[in-house]
Amino acid sequence: MMNKRTIQRLYPHVVDLKMTKCPCANDVALLGFVMNTTFDGVYIGLSFSGFWDYDDTQWYNLTDMIYSQVGEEHKQLSVVDMVLTNHFLVILTSLGLFISGDLRYPSSSVLMLSRVDFCGFERVDYIKGKLWYNERCFANREHFEVDYVTITFDRNRTLSEANSCFYSKEPFLEWLPCLPPVPKGTKTILSTVITVLVDQEQSSAVYLFHNQKNTIVSVRILKHNKPDLIQKFPFFSFPSSFSSPVGMIFHPRSHFLYAYGNQVWLSIDGGNTFDLIADFHDDIIKNTYHSFYTSDITLVSQSGKVYLTKAGLEKYSNIGSISDKIFTLYYDHMGFIHKLTPDHFEAGGSLTAFGNSKGIFGQAFDMGFDTALAPQYLTLNEMIFYAYVPKNEPKDRVYTKRFYDIHFGKLIHSRKTGTAYITKVFQHNTPEGFLSSVIAELIDPFGTEEINESSCLSSSLSISEAGNYSYKLSLQLQTPGVISSFQDSDIEKTVVIPGYSSFLITTILDNENALAVATMPEIVPHNMTFQKDSWFLYNFGKRNGQTWNIYAKPCNYWFQQHDDSLSLSVLKYIDLGKSHTLKMKVIPNTKVLRLLEIPLLQVIVGNPNLLEVEVEGYFDESDSYIMEVSTASKTLHQGSTSLEFIVWGASTECYVTTFVPMLKSSCSYLKSMHHIPSEIIPLEDWMSGVYMNSQGFNMIKVLPINYRPPSNMGIAIPLTDNFYHADPSKPIPRNLFYKSKRSGKFKQCANATTRKECNCTNDQKFSYAVAFSDCREKVPRFKFPVIQYPISLQVFSEDGNFPVETPYLVTVTEVNNRENWNLRHTVPENVKKMKNYLESILSAPVYNPLGLNLSIKGSELFHFRVSVVPGVSFCNLVEEFQIYVDEAPLPFPGHTLIAVAAAVLLGGLIFIAFMFQIRNIHPWDTFKKLIRRSNVNPTNTTAN
Repeated sequence: MMNKRTIQRLYPHVVDLKMTKCPCANDVALLGFVMNTTFDGVYIGLSFSGFWDYDDTQWYNLTDMIYSQVGEEHKQLSVVDMVLTNHFLVILTSLGLFISGDLRYPSSSVLMLSRVDFCGFERVDYIKGKLWYNERCFANREHFEVDYVTITFDRNRTLSEANSCFYSKEPFLEWLPCLPPVPKGTKTILSTVITVLVDQEQSSAVYLFHNQKNTIVSVRILKHNKPDLIQKFPFFSFPSSFSSPVGMIFHPRSHFLYAYGNQVWLSIDGGNTFDLIADFHDDIIKNTYHSFYTSDITLVSQSGKVYLTKAGLEKYSNIGSISDKIFTLYYDHMGFIHKLTPDHFEAGGSLTAFGNSKGIFGQAFDMGFDTALAPQYLTLNEMIFYAYVPKNEPKDRVYTKRFYDIHFGKLIHSRKTGTAYITKVFQHNTPEGFLSSVIAELIDPFGTEEINESSCLSSSLSISEAGNYSYKLSLQLQTPGVISSFQDSDIEKTVVIPGYSSFLITTILDNENALAVATMPEIVPHNMTFQKDSWFLYNFGKRNGQTWNIYAKPCNYWFQQHDDSLSLSVLKYIDLGKSHTLKMKVIPNTKVLRLLEIPLLQVIVGNPNLLEVEVEGYFDESDSYIMEVSTASKTLHQGSTSLEFIVWGASTECYVTTFVPMLKSSCSYLKSMHHIPSEIIPLEDWMSGVYMNSQGFNMIKVLPINYRPPSNMGIAIPLTDNFYHADPSKPIPRNLFYKSKRSGKFKQCANATTRKECNCTNDQKFSYAVAFSDCREKVPRFKFPVIQYPISLQVFSEDGNFPVETPYLVTVTEVNNRENWNLRHTVPENVKKMKNYLESILSAPVYNPLGLNLSIKGSELFHFRVSVVPGVSFCNLVEEFQIYVDEAPLPFPGHTLIAVAAAVLLGGLIFIAFMFQIRNIHPWDTFKKLIRRSNVNPTNTTAN
């Protein structure tokens, strides 16, 4: 780690900054110094708090690590680009490409890097390289979720070096050419590969090509994670005006694809079509910065101007400029934007709207331009503003006097009074002098000129043609003695006549005559005279100072989720055969904009082939727009798709304009199946080991140490590998026979010498899973026999729980291969065919879980596993439960042996009695004679 003084020595040698952030935790980010040729090294700063405080950044010197891979003889080492994926760090340096190990499982406290070799590439190539990455969060990663990184080199393709672009998927050990091999004889046009991105939602690769003639996008299908020659869509060719493409990028965690350069284009269908968002003419967007949380997209041009748009919106705003020569921008995990420079970090400061922090770019920017506007009323609440272009305007300056897409959705403010909301932008060649216009809805009426400002208003007005697309305006004094004339200050003011064309005054001929251009020549009132107070004068000119401005419109909509969730990036799992409904409400601010009778929300599905999507929208009684989207997984196809909800009429000033939930046709990591016991035993009773039922029977059995259930060969001959209540320090009971000695293996207690070393947690001690049988100490106890025990199963998920029933058919096995148990169930007629089919496939009995009953006629521990059959859920739904059967009669062959022994003994006695009888032997008489004899012959005594 580097100290602050060492870092300060690097500042004079830094020429650029490269920033990358963790896809799932944007507050974890890296900042790399791009060094000049006078100073070698790879220096990277790490922040866990979103670069709010410069002193909290940890700086690391990876120079020695890099040189250990390439050799000390190489010089001029520097960072060129960086990408932090979900699990790996990819660093492009001037001496090669380096990949970290899996960051989840570090092999040492020092970051280890491995070098990727590109044959024939040298430092002059690497310093012109660029890494491209489609940022997606793969928390709780599925098998179909794969990170890809591509690298492009700005070099001419030759016959010996045909590839200037490579791609790889994690762990990024093998890098392959981006372009599939072209069959021999196929004609190809050499083009520079600007960008290659992998679209994980649609399993395709999107290419941006450029040559001297045109710029095109090509989308190819991915087969076995490799791009195919087959085109998914026809080529999309941009117009020649898109002459300086810089790159292409997916907005994080969405399917919005942006191509940028001297123009910005948006695709919502994976590269099939693009729509123009902005045209910057001779300025070029060099970098884009994205926030998945607020959907903010900041565009920075090479001239330092900064523009803001929202993901999916076809409008943008100029929000200021940046004067720093060396900087980069960064959005943290909460949507705050930061300006990072080599020696300090700067956040947005005080926020007028949470997350919409633009203070680092200066004051609100006037998006107006230097020309006069001519207003033309369409209705009482709608008007057109024409932008005037003088005839003598130089051709290379004409573009500075026009409306553009940037003005869409903005507000026109008059210096006097009045505001209008721009709803449409037009480019045209007629009428003469007006090359562009906008339609605007009146919010506040615009103020007209007064007589003391323009004395000509005291006269009547007549209009006649003057030729050369001009019209002559003539004044006729109505009140003698009143001074009324045209003045130079009236130039660029507009004459507005209700029901007729408006006229922009361009020249003052004399006090009573002026020349003007008409906004709508088709409805010019020829040779007509309009009395005083029947015509009006508006001032939207620039001649006498700025009289109008264009600013971003304040937020005009509120976005509300039906479940009142505060998260703007939610993840929903949809299991096979299940559905999920999303409900949103858009509440318009009627003080800003009159209500529209068309849907306020636009819905875009990233992968329309994955889920069935049904949309229903309506206005409620409060004029809010409500949309319900129902999604269902109907096919056995796993994948993920984004679902974008765009408030298309919202201002870029709104905090929320786009809501992008991620839907996975897969199994939720929170979904599981559980057995519901017939009697619930409280946890405290489990801890004590005593729980008496209503009959005074203890329902808990404490298993003997190193217990193994009996086998079919007898109680004393266990054959299972599963130990229960394991303790390696204690002897193993029932271990006399050879087969029993060969069976039995510790799992949690493997390589342990005492039970304490098994490190069993309380959860493991109470787990029914066979994987934790070593830890299991207590099990449910039942009295023999167990008859018709109900196997009640429920599925639990984040959306609630429900009982397991058809089509969730199940298989049941005893994990220790015990017998003496059976199941009873009923099979509906409509399920029998599927049951029979599954039994032939699985080679096991299949049961209907509804009304499933278990009977046990054996003794001691039974351990059952219940599994849902495949094909009805993406989840591997498995549950285990245990039953200890106690107070059972003697097991076989106990009863038989006792009966045989008793029969043999009784038969023997009868046989002996029979033999005594036929031999005339009377044992009883003999016994009595012996007694009498002992009484008649007393003991002899002698007396001296």
